[in-house]
Amino acid sequence: MSGYYEAFVNLCKHHAVLHNAVALHSGIQLAAWSNTHDYITQYCNHHTLSLYVADGYESYHKTPYGWRNGGGPDRFCLMPKESESVWDLRADLSFVHLYCTDEHLRDVGEKVWDRSPASFTLNEKTFSQDEAITALYRQFLLDCDWQQNANQLTLSTASTLLLTHLIQHYSNVQWQLPTITGGLAPASLRTVLEYIDAHLSEPLLLSDLAQQASLSEYHFARMFRQSMGIAPHQFVMQRRITRAKELLLHSDQALIRIALACGFNSASHFSNRFKAATGVTPSQLRATR
Repeated sequence: MSGYYEAFVNLCKHHAVLHNAVALHSGIQLAAWSNTHDYITQYCNHHTLSLYVADGYESYHKTPYGWRNGGGPDRFCLMPKESESVWDLRADLSFVHLYCTDEHLRDVGEKVWDRSPASFTLNEKTFSQDEAITALYRQFLLDCDWQQNANQLTLSTASTLLLTHLIQHYSNVQWQLPTITGGLAPASLRTVLEYIDAHLSEPLLLSDLAQQASLSEYHFARMFRQSMGIAPHQFVMQRRITRAKELLLHSDQALIRIALACGFNSASHFSNRFKAATGVTPSQLRATR
């Protein structure tokens, strides 16, 4: 985990326990933590979205009017760049942090809305609730193994959606999202599909695919769905499974080599995802040859 993110480095100096961390691309990272009985002052060189996963009922935030609590599962706190916050954790708390540089947040905003305001800031939020944020992090961030290459597209997609939502609803601009009515041009779609098939062994990110079509991640994801009927991360997983079937039935490669060739960096994860998609394990399918 990069030391660039001051919130991460600061937590490492306290009682917080790091359970997982992943760098998705330049400017954005995720970290899963737990903490208890700690007193922390945060002042960061980046934006931090804190998502409460479990407990947190005795998490207190210092305000000009005294200590205030209101934490609990599915609450979130938004700490913009250069904001200072003081926390007194008097009992258990499990949470996920999404770290984002100001440069990356601006880049997301400019590419989605094609605007570049002179002043662009996020609003500080404490112990807030938002069903869209809860759905995104519960369904995507908590429901997959962060260390698996095959899951990086899902994680990067969810992170982009979260950042877009923050700009739309919790910033000083609060722009309305542009309407997407059409799919990808045939030539662009062909380029993207060829790129996917040529890079199935790699941890693909949404930014990788969007770049092939010269679009923002937001526009690409929606236009791809218009063209293909499913989200990019769902399509890529289908292609990984299809490639695995071909190799299982028409080659004698070891299962771990097939797993790696299809973007799964462990045999167990490959087997679990393959069975979930097909109803049989890789070994069972190979036995039908």
